[in-house]
Amino acid sequence: MDVTDHAEEIASDLGVDKEEVESDLRDLLEYSVPIGEAKQSVRRKHGGGGGGSSPSPDTVDVGGVTTDHGNVTVTARVLSAGTRTIRYQGDDITIREGELADGTGSISYTAWQDFGFEPGDSLTIGNAGVREWDGRPELNLNESTTVAIAEETVAVDRPIGGDRDLIDIEAGDRGRNVEVRVLEVDEKTISGRDGETDILEGVLGDATARLPFTDWNPRPELQAGADLRVEDVYVREFRGVPSINLTEFSTVAPLSDAVSVADDAPRLSVAEAVGSGGMFDVEVVGNVLEIRDGSGLIERCPECGRVVQGGQCRSHGAVDAEDDLRVKAILDDGTDTVTVVLDDELTAEVYGGGLADALSAAQEAMDKEVVADAIADRLVGRAYRVRGNLSVDDYGANLDATEFEVADDDPAAGARAALAEVAE
Repeated sequence: MDVTDHAEEIASDLGVDKEEVESDLRDLLEYSVPIGEAKQSVRRKHGGGGGGSSPSPDTVDVGGVTTDHGNVTVTARVLSAGTRTIRYQGDDITIREGELADGTGSISYTAWQDFGFEPGDSLTIGNAGVREWDGRPELNLNESTTVAIAEETVAVDRPIGGDRDLIDIEAGDRGRNVEVRVLEVDEKTISGRDGETDILEGVLGDATARLPFTDWNPRPELQAGADLRVEDVYVREFRGVPSINLTEFSTVAPLSDAVSVADDAPRLSVAEAVGSGGMFDVEVVGNVLEIRDGSGLIERCPECGRVVQGGQCRSHGAVDAEDDLRVKAILDDGTDTVTVVLDDELTAEVYGGGLADALSAAQEAMDKEVVADAIADRLVGRAYRVRGNLSVDDYGANLDATEFEVADDDPAAGARAALAEVAE
């Protein structure tokens, strides 16, 4: 039965407009609400109650919840609870979200109203909907859900509360708290859903890692060098890299003690780094095999900064392109390869001259490729230590370099050692 058939069934039962019912159903399904729960919600909206033919919820352990369940009853411990506002069906709605657990496993939840529970509470949650979110089941707590204090404390082997080191932050986390130093911060104006919006973007660090952040309600406390406790953040993912997001419900407080920040990035083999799916700050060592097309002298769109070909930007069409320098190098350490991207400053260092020098050389030779050729002569066949931010997508792995130096050690030997360790 498709959405139209479900809408016809509800409209026929309640004597209401089918098109309106179908529109409501599709809105709910776009947010991954299970069809059974969506139908109940639409019935209630149109005055038909909950559709009393729905089966009673199954009572299951947390580890036994699957996306095949419609509604369930679980007894679990609240591990975390965060608050944020989302835009849903044109309205701003405040939700609570986090993680629940028992001795069999953990599961994320979204509560569409404030049930009053906090991390550490043991609860029996009845008639919670189950939906699929990012390939995993998630509990959906709505007006049909009941929440009561459990008769006994639920034992769990997971940390209660949102405190985490940056190294343990994962995409999809909600209600997390971190103690960090602000390493970088920039003000930006973006085009948001309500027009132009001012935000802060930058980098946070602690003794374990560094991660990017976005503050959607810019706070004066977020200044470079500030040591802060930041509570109730959620974590998005971009190309496999976790990104910390502060909302209007996040709190920021100065710390009396300085936060230690790791000077070094974790060094991995290229295979380990690529296999992670993306890392914000990582170091690899390898040999440059070749310089890819699109290196040396390039042209960028003045509007979006994308590389243009023949004066044409994919987003803005014909533009008055601006000259720039870039390197895209293939790095190999014996375990895998990655494309290392050098910005204009790092490119100038390896080229031995800035943009003006490159333009002069190209003009003299009447060929832009002389710049890329000169860079290739300097880099290909040599070993380099590269530190930067790794992104992985359907088009491959790219390491945007923040440091690029001649390596003191042998990457082939390092690769052999890494492979031997994996084999053990």
